Amino acid sequence: MRIAHVITRMIVGGAQENTLYNCQDLIRDFGDDVLLITGPSPGREGTLLDRTNHQVPVALAPHLVRNIYPWHDVRGYYELKKILRDFRPDVVHTHSAKGGMLGRLAATSLRVPAVIHTVHGAPFHPYQSAAARKFFIACERYAAKRCDKMICVADAMTDLMVDAQVAPREKFTTIYSGMEVEPFLQSGDWRNEMRQKLGYSEEHVVIGKIARLFHLKGHEFVLAAAKRVIEAVPNVRFLWIGDGLLHDKYVEEISAAGLTDHFQLAGLVPPTDIPKYCGAMDILVHASLREGLARALPQALLSGKPAVSFDVDGAREVVVTGETGELIPPKDVDQLADALIRLASDAALRQRLGEEGRRRAAQVFPHRHMTAEIRKTYEQVLADKS
Repeated sequence: MRIAHVITRMIVGGAQENTLYNCQDLIRDFGDDVLLITGPSPGREGTLLDRTNHQVPVALAPHLVRNIYPWHDVRGYYELKKILRDFRPDVVHTHSAKGGMLGRLAATSLRVPAVIHTVHGAPFHPYQSAAARKFFIACERYAAKRCDKMICVADAMTDLMVDAQVAPREKFTTIYSGMEVEPFLQSGDWRNEMRQKLGYSEEHVVIGKIARLFHLKGHEFVLAAAKRVIEAVPNVRFLWIGDGLLHDKYVEEISAAGLTDHFQLAGLVPPTDIPKYCGAMDILVHASLREGLARALPQALLSGKPAVSFDVDGAREVVVTGETGELIPPKDVDQLADALIRLASDAALRQRLGEEGRRRAAQVFPHRHMTAEIRKTYEQVLADKS
């Protein structure tokens, strides 16, 4: 097949890594002709384009940007249309809200045989204004009519989209976002080296958080819970991995709370090094207020670490209280602190939950399994239309 993937930007993030693995697998495992179309990736969040190793052809659409800029968006649409017209794909597979909207419009205008969209996370959520939420729902309904199938990375995303009447349930299918599982399964091999490098001794219980330092990622809730956790378990240390525009704000707040000695902000870490950092952790905390299914959760479970997460979107599909970690009501700082204290105080509990999480995640999240399921979707759509 000739397959074009469209995504707004290739920053270091879950949707982007999903897309890159998909492109690489299609080329290697199926011999497909693949083109990755993306906009620029400025800022502190890094880029994944250096991981293509020249194996995945890339086309840059300079005006395909994340935020809404009508003039840029019109130009971005025509850039996409030209690239697709020249490539002549059998399948266009779009990702992200802006890439999904403009990519689907361009593909249908060119009568591409199969148009697929992946919902990594809905662009509408409860923390927007009512007007913004209505606007994004209307955009998604409009775009949904211009594709053949929608893939969600969690069942929760399908429920959310169907409840908002974006499209009927039969238009959706769930395919979990895949990753390279072996490095995480072997992350324990790096534990001693990484803890020594990061300055942790054997007595320290390391609570990690992997997320961009950005709005709605929930770092403020972890910081609010940290004081109680440290008072109860003084040997706790917090390790934040990621960068973003809120970096300086959080550094100031950690200092003002007198918690500098208990926090380490590692900054932007190459995705290939994330397993090493997971190996250094004892617990993962994920306090985001909106995600499709955060990759950090299965990554922690694959590494044998229990996860504490707010009960949002697809988190409950991997984090099960008493089995693989603990689910907490969103924004509930007291329950978040209680859960972290329980796990930080009980090494046997951490081990039991971590082992069960590893067993479950290893069956579901290999990226080549994800790609095989996605390609079956392409084949099904093309067969149905023919």
